[in-house]
Amino acid sequence: MSLENALEKHFVPQKFPFPFEPYDIQVDFMKNLYEAIENRKIGIFESPTGTGKSLSLICGSLTWLRDHEIREDKRIQELLESQKQTSETSSGEVDWIQEFAAKQSVQSETNEAKKESERRKIRKKNLEAIRCNKETFDFSTKTKPFKRKRKNSNDETLDLIEKAKKEMEKTENESSPCIDEDLEDLVLVDYESNDEEETKQDDEDSHMTRIYFCSRTHSQLSQFVQELQKSPFGGALPVEDGREPFQITMATLGSRNTLCINESVRKLKSLQLINDRCLEMQKNSNKKDISQTDPPKRRKRSTVATTTCSYYNNHKGASQLTNQIVAQVTDIEEVVKQGKALGACPYYASRRAVPFSQLVVLPYQSLLHRATREASGIELKDSVLIVDEAHNLIEAVNSMHSVKVTLKQLNQSHNQLLQYRQKFSKRLKAKNLFYVKQLLFVLQHLRDFIDTKPENPSTTENLLTINDFLFQTSLDNVNFFKLMKYCRRSGIAKKLSGFVEKFEDFVEKKSSLSTFLEDTKQTSSFEPITNSNHNVTMRSPLMHIESFLAAMTSSSVTGRVAMTMGDVERSLRFLLLNPSDHFKDILDNCRSLIFAGGTMQPSSCLIDQLLAQAGNSHHRSRIVEFSCGHVIDGAKQLLPLALSSGPSGETFEFTYDKRGNPKLIDEIGRTLLNVSNLVPGGIVCFLPSYEYEAVVYKRWTESGILLKLEAKKKIFREPKKSDELQQVLNQYSKCIERTNFTGSSITGAILLSVVGGKMSEGINFSDWLGRCVVMVGLPYPNLHSPELKEKINYLNKNMRNDISGRTAGQVHYEDLCMKAVNQSIGRAIRHRNDYSCVLLLDKRYHKHSVESKLPKWISEHLQKLNQFGKACVEIRKFFKDKKIS
Repeated sequence: MSLENALEKHFVPQKFPFPFEPYDIQVDFMKNLYEAIENRKIGIFESPTGTGKSLSLICGSLTWLRDHEIREDKRIQELLESQKQTSETSSGEVDWIQEFAAKQSVQSETNEAKKESERRKIRKKNLEAIRCNKETFDFSTKTKPFKRKRKNSNDETLDLIEKAKKEMEKTENESSPCIDEDLEDLVLVDYESNDEEETKQDDEDSHMTRIYFCSRTHSQLSQFVQELQKSPFGGALPVEDGREPFQITMATLGSRNTLCINESVRKLKSLQLINDRCLEMQKNSNKKDISQTDPPKRRKRSTVATTTCSYYNNHKGASQLTNQIVAQVTDIEEVVKQGKALGACPYYASRRAVPFSQLVVLPYQSLLHRATREASGIELKDSVLIVDEAHNLIEAVNSMHSVKVTLKQLNQSHNQLLQYRQKFSKRLKAKNLFYVKQLLFVLQHLRDFIDTKPENPSTTENLLTINDFLFQTSLDNVNFFKLMKYCRRSGIAKKLSGFVEKFEDFVEKKSSLSTFLEDTKQTSSFEPITNSNHNVTMRSPLMHIESFLAAMTSSSVTGRVAMTMGDVERSLRFLLLNPSDHFKDILDNCRSLIFAGGTMQPSSCLIDQLLAQAGNSHHRSRIVEFSCGHVIDGAKQLLPLALSSGPSGETFEFTYDKRGNPKLIDEIGRTLLNVSNLVPGGIVCFLPSYEYEAVVYKRWTESGILLKLEAKKKIFREPKKSDELQQVLNQYSKCIERTNFTGSSITGAILLSVVGGKMSEGINFSDWLGRCVVMVGLPYPNLHSPELKEKINYLNKNMRNDISGRTAGQVHYEDLCMKAVNQSIGRAIRHRNDYSCVLLLDKRYHKHSVESKLPKWISEHLQKLNQFGKACVEIRKFFKDKKIS
């Protein structure tokens, strides 16, 4: 069959552009990926680490994009030719109604074809201009005029009203006291709640079928771009599948924390401060541009120099940087380097590159948070979205839309806003004063609520529905929809932040006096927030509190408010129970959605909670799953064993009630001691928590087992602090390298790690670093946690039981555990020539319900052993013929 016929009939290609001869599993992966995108499916793709997942995603999806572009060009030309032929012929005998309808349909399709044809011409011209470093036509600069809805059609009356308002404003300005020019920007502008908001209109000229690739961290995105650069689509290699060359245009988005090159901004303590300072500098730059056209006002001369950003103001350099981003495949580090060379802002240049790009690479936050998505100019309509490392997607959505505020933040915001109102009370119009007072009212009631002593002193944390919370705080009559609309349109949080910055010393003194009594009630350990996710550092926390207030507009069913009212901390935390509400918009707009990961099992959590709930039966019918095997020979390179007992016959059952038994802890040590005699190199042992790891280490020290272990392998422990992680890994690696080839009596090292910790994800224990991975128990989360209980209750009430009769909450509880297990044991076997032994220490691994949730490439080789002696025989035989590489 010819290439043209294959494309016309949408056949899946048998050959894909690839930097080398792909494995069979990679070809299968790309075929299934291509078919899923073409048929508008939601795909869940599992490809174990070491199988070339990134390259398969790149070559499979971009091959589809190229073929799609060819098909679209052909379709448009055919429509234009068809219209031309139709206009030259006459249909005399056809019923005139049918003829009219047919002509209307053809005309509509033809008009759309003409628009698309014109868009494609513009894009081609832009790409040619970019490669020649010339001026381009930026789709994103095409703005439509803001239209205000007028209820009265009498233009003369409206003109008179506008004229009267201007006269009143002129009189007020003349009678009002002089205001420093810098302070003028801090005053809230007139707010009209009846004004129609600017409606979002699709810019048809910027419409393009794109592929969006997102992952959790910037380092993962950089690795993806590096793989793209090696591929034929990155320009490094020729395309050798019989089709024309196709070099992709790409933009990489990131946070200001990653892309900013202004050192005065980068040195700030937090991302929130960096964002605030950047926006402030941007506003100052724009103010300089329009100040010459403003009518003169009676103001004091500014005594403080207005700070602007020279990188943002370098428009010529920004245009050149945008062209360089689009013209070649570059990762974030390269964009930053180019930005420094040109003296232009990489953050905004990357955003301007999006309309020209066929592939956009971005972190989770830029995609999953709607406001950030819209601010970045991300248009998902008819596009393909690929989410890598998707096993944690539900947790990521929940985390982004859950927010915590402390008593200290509420006190701080209330006092700052109170001083702001006092300072500008004569300058604020009635509507502004009304909403400022309402905000003060809300802040006052929130802080009074959590500052009171709980009725039951033994209960320091409680959960309420949104409705119950608003009733108990006496805020049930507040219209949070209107209040949030005001906050968003007035920008009061930014105004307050600027006010605090200018009068920082004065505001801090006033705040310290007004909050002295509240602060002295608490111990010195009250103020710090231990959870780094909620440790918000900013001059004014009002913007952060706005996120909590916005959550009060959520459905009472889909969220809860957790109150912590203990001696150490007093806070309010909104918990999202239904992430599908925030994912529905993405599902509805994307042409195809691909979830990819090295370990996607168990996938029931993702399907039931995120996909099925967001789209009901329609999206469930679109779901397809694909799991490819491993590149290794599982029978020879992998030895997974599930052990129900240890060397002395002690049963392995690490339930929460039993795992603290000293006999069971000693049995873990004896197991590792026996395994150390059989396994060369490194052994990575995963324990359920940091607390349990400390208990185990202390017991081994007291019983003397630790000394026996250290006689065979040096012991390393996972640190709690992130800045100590690399040092421990380096020491662990050097120890194994030193002992493997020196004939020492010490045969390697043991690394005690924690499930869900820093070692359990993103770290590669390849080759001698992980010849054996030991999983101690099943790391079920704490069932007594109020948040987990509420989540389980929500799922049980709103979702059906599975086919075996288990409740949705029970399935969720098991899935949380097995996802953690799969991520941990997946640290071994990182490439085709690697080999490793995996030991699962718990009799519950023998259950079919648990085994079925292990990755297929592990479960199909799993041996369930009841006697430890048999395990030693299998381990000895496995490593006997392995040669040191």
